[in-house]
Amino acid sequence: MDYAAVPNLPTMFFDQARRLASRPFLWAKRDKVYRPQTYAEVDGIVRRLAKGLIELGIKPGDRVVIVSENRPEWVIADLAAMAIGAVTVPAYVTNTVDDHLYILDHSGAVAAIVSSGKLARQVIPAARSSEVCNTVITMEPPSDPHAAELDLYGWDAVLEMGDRTEHDVEALARGIGRDDTACFIYTSGTGGRPKGVMLSHRSILANCDGAHALLETIGLGDEVFLSLLPLSHSYEHTAGLFFPISIGAQIYYAEGPDQLAANLQEVRPTIMTAVPRLYEVLHDRILRGVDRQGGRKAKLFHDAVRLGCKRYDDPSSLTLGERLYDGLLSVLVRRKVGTRFGGRLKAFVSGGAALNPDIGRFFLALKVSLLQGYGQTEASPVVSANPPGAIQIHTVGPPLRGVEVKIAEDGEILVRGDLLMKGYWRDPETTATTIIDGWLHTGDIGVIHPDGYLQITDRKKDIIVNSGGDNISPARLESKLTLESEILQAMVYGDKRPYLVAVLVPEASFVEEWASQNGRSANLETLCDDEAFRKALGQVVERVNGQLAQIEKVRRFIVAREPFTTDNGMMTPTLKIRRHKIRETYWEKLDGLYGRG
Repeated sequence: MDYAAVPNLPTMFFDQARRLASRPFLWAKRDKVYRPQTYAEVDGIVRRLAKGLIELGIKPGDRVVIVSENRPEWVIADLAAMAIGAVTVPAYVTNTVDDHLYILDHSGAVAAIVSSGKLARQVIPAARSSEVCNTVITMEPPSDPHAAELDLYGWDAVLEMGDRTEHDVEALARGIGRDDTACFIYTSGTGGRPKGVMLSHRSILANCDGAHALLETIGLGDEVFLSLLPLSHSYEHTAGLFFPISIGAQIYYAEGPDQLAANLQEVRPTIMTAVPRLYEVLHDRILRGVDRQGGRKAKLFHDAVRLGCKRYDDPSSLTLGERLYDGLLSVLVRRKVGTRFGGRLKAFVSGGAALNPDIGRFFLALKVSLLQGYGQTEASPVVSANPPGAIQIHTVGPPLRGVEVKIAEDGEILVRGDLLMKGYWRDPETTATTIIDGWLHTGDIGVIHPDGYLQITDRKKDIIVNSGGDNISPARLESKLTLESEILQAMVYGDKRPYLVAVLVPEASFVEEWASQNGRSANLETLCDDEAFRKALGQVVERVNGQLAQIEKVRRFIVAREPFTTDNGMMTPTLKIRRHKIRETYWEKLDGLYGRG
């Protein structure tokens, strides 16, 4: 596809739907079985919904919020609103009523499209309180008895409204310019209130072009994507929706993280994008299963990882015997691992946060192609990624085609190209300090290696500067801690302090085993202040400290009362920790760690 010739995103879809009419496009579980909708079927519903939106008075430039779990209707709503020139505003399903109210009012949305009754119960009260939003469309029949102040419509009713009109939706779509705003993506708020990032059709198409150039070496054909990340996140919105559309792919919607292993077997994807936490979970599940098996199979598996890592680090270091054994292990072990992911996977792509290099080496050792990339919502979002066949997993690869990257004097990564946002909605001051002379100031620290590969060393604003003036990367230390099987999550703290401390969430299996052996209840609320339990966890911390420089060592820690989750606000919907929220929750105990002798 010549991305430079594509006028906008909905027109790209209409053209693909005409070309691929009978090919399956969107797959979702119905009655426990994946069932498809073809490109032509989705095209027809998009046109009907778009005409219905026009009849509801939605005009070009109006903002429309979408709140739904990943499902075909999400895609249809997004395409329909964009097709009539409206600006879509995806919102996370984990948002509270107050969060939805903030986004509705901040974006100035005139309408919201929401899926289930549970989500509608969060969105409808927000819409009732909103200054501008007075229309809500529910994908299931509306049933809120308290929505009298709103124009409340069911999905089918809006489709029927569209059936009664003669608007030429495709002609309207073709009139949209590449530089017109396609959507507002609200950042997930790791440090406070989210900002509305304005992405244009040009910026998302530029990302699709870069992704195509990156992946064409794996032989792009009839690709199958398994979509797990929220479509409200810019990563999935671009890499898991519009890029697949651009190559005429099929998209299956996963049932959730708990069902991922089963869905991988059912769907047999060729490409999947996800955040590092997913790969950490898969890594732990695989190892636990292997260790439960034990015996010869466990030995073969660990040999495959060991020799695979050695091959990745330096292929010439393998002896002839090791090379022969490594080849045998590909048949006995690695092929079986491949079947766990469906058997036809061409690439896993990791983005949204830093991937622990040891996790990456683990998968590469098993010949699972894991491509670490880097991006920001402000860049639509992908800036760089490792190319298949030339992976350096400790880096995030070279910039995508059409993207310029340079390092500022203070080490900050700067990005330029068509992929950049138009700015932050209703925030010209922050826009002016984020994009300077055409360069996006990412807030990330990194280096560019001589071969052009970019390596991220830390988040600029997250760097800890201790009382001695030393700069310390908390992300690196948290990655070291959570690589230990006993530690599930970690947050390191110590800005302007003499030494580092941490909040640790122990792994459930470690808690249960320790509690069973010591006659305690396996309850974190109880164990977080148990000195004997803390001592056991402290031995794990000391094991990690043995790998660290003196200034990086975690001197003291507290045990969290519960895991960091989206429900308690300590993680973003894309599973990054919210440092400010964790600090607020545990401030008194953290501060107390500096008051001890």
